[in-house]
This record gives sequence, C-alpha cells and structure tokens, in this order.
Amino acid sequence: MTALGVLGSSLGRGMEMASSEFVRREPRLKKSLKIGMVKVGDSILEKFQILKELGYDGVELDSPSSLDWREVLRAKAQTGLEIPGVVCSTHWGKPLSSPDEKVRREGIEGIETALRDCCLYGGTTVLVVPGVCKDGVSYEQAWERSTAALTEVLPLAEELGIRIAFENVWNDFITDADEAVRYVDQFESPWVGWYFDVGNIVRYGRPPEWVKKLGTRTIKLDIKDYSRALMEKDGVWAGFRCKIGSEDSSAEWAATMQALDEVGYRGWGSAEVSGGERERLADIARRMDDVASR
Repeated sequence: MTALGVLGSSLGRGMEMASSEFVRREPRLKKSLKIGMVKVGDSILEKFQILKELGYDGVELDSPSSLDWREVLRAKAQTGLEIPGVVCSTHWGKPLSSPDEKVRREGIEGIETALRDCCLYGGTTVLVVPGVCKDGVSYEQAWERSTAALTEVLPLAEELGIRIAFENVWNDFITDADEAVRYVDQFESPWVGWYFDVGNIVRYGRPPEWVKKLGTRTIKLDIKDYSRALMEKDGVWAGFRCKIGSEDSSAEWAATMQALDEVGYRGWGSAEVSGGERERLADIARRMDDVASR
C-alpha cells in the first residue's frame, strides 16, 4: 500500500471512530417541559431565559393559547430554546369521539389550529388525545369516530410537515399496547405516531413492554412517574405524587431507557408534572437527567 493509501486508511478509521464516539455521546433525551409548569418569569422571554439557564433544551406550548406568537418567536430566537411541539388542548372539551357531530367538528378545527401553530413555532408534533370513553361513548364508537376525524386532518398534517402524536391520558381508550400499535398502523401514514407517557402507562402495564411493542411508532416522550405503592396506600391518583425517578417509582426507568435504546429512540422527553419556580424546575431537570442516564 502506498503512503497515500495508508494515510487514507488511517483517516478513514479515525473518522469512523470519531463518528461512533459522537453517536455514543449523543444524549438519550433532549429536555423539555410544558409551558404551564413554568411559574417564574414575568414575560415569555424571561421564562425562556430561565429555562435555558436551567439546562432545558425546549418547551412545549398549548394550542390554542393566549400567548402573542410574535413574542414567542422573539424569545425563541433570542434564547435558542426550541419549541419541539404543541399540545392540542381542545381534546377534552371537544373530543373526536363525541356523539355530537358539531362537537367533533370543533375538535377537528382545534387540531387544525394546533397544526398551524406548531408549524409557526417550528415544532414537529401536535399531541392529541384521540378519544374519550365516557358519557355513554363505547370503545368501538371512540375508535370509529376518532379514526374518521383524524383521517380528515391528515392531509393538512402532511402539507405542513407536522406529525400527530397520540397519547393515553387515562381516557379509558387504547389501554393496551397491541391496540395502540393497531390504532397507529390503521392510518398507514408517516404523519401519525405515539406520544409515550411513561407515568400514565404504569396503570396499564410495564412501560418497557409498551416501548418495545410500539417500536419506532414512538415519536415523543412525556416524562412523569407513578408509584403503585402510593396508589395502593392512598388511591389511584396518589400514584402521581411520586417524583421522577424516586425510590417508590414503578416506572422501571433503567429497563424503560434500555427499551428505548433498543428501538432506536433518540429525541425529546418533556416533563409533565406539577411545576413551580426556579428551584422546582431545576430539580425536575436534574431528575430527568438522572433517569435518562440509567
């Protein structure tokens, strides 16, 4: 081999090692949280600055919102804090599973607004609760009605380049991992996926098992915890009093993170817990770093 060949071979191996090292060091999660958790800062710019100082990479907004979009974009530009997505907040009052066609139409319009807001802010996903089984709405009805409604908004999602991410929020709909897979796959579209909430899923099974079954369908994560011990002691909602990664956690963080590694997940993890001022937000950031390193 010529000297040039040896040099080229060495450089090639060096680049491969550097590339491998870069991938290895890439953080498992980019830290985000919901804007409603931020109880400090008098302006959106000040809130963004504080979050950046505390080590957050982004913040998710609600849609619709009373925030001035111009102020939001200025704060984003000045701080470098990203807006990975928005939460469509109309899904409880205007569920896609409603027996009332007018309510379903308002729910569709809410998602369309959220898609446009997300595009404006430079995000990539809109979190949507697809259906709610209550007030006489059956599982089958929620499935059929929400599927029809979401099929209607998919062309806009594709046009804007924004993905719709479904989440289970104890709405008695899609409480099984296999059903979650079937629900996503029925659309046969890359513009839908799953927003996996680690704490919410503890009620229905083991988070690592859900992660493995969902595979690459998971496009975002909500980071919260849940304790079965607290649930058994003080009732079902008490389980959410568990702090992220604490000793009484039932989220199996090490196994859950390993499962996320196995399915190739690298992306956003957004805290969704009770918020507060600077000290509380700093503690949440530290806890997120802790569970991400397990």
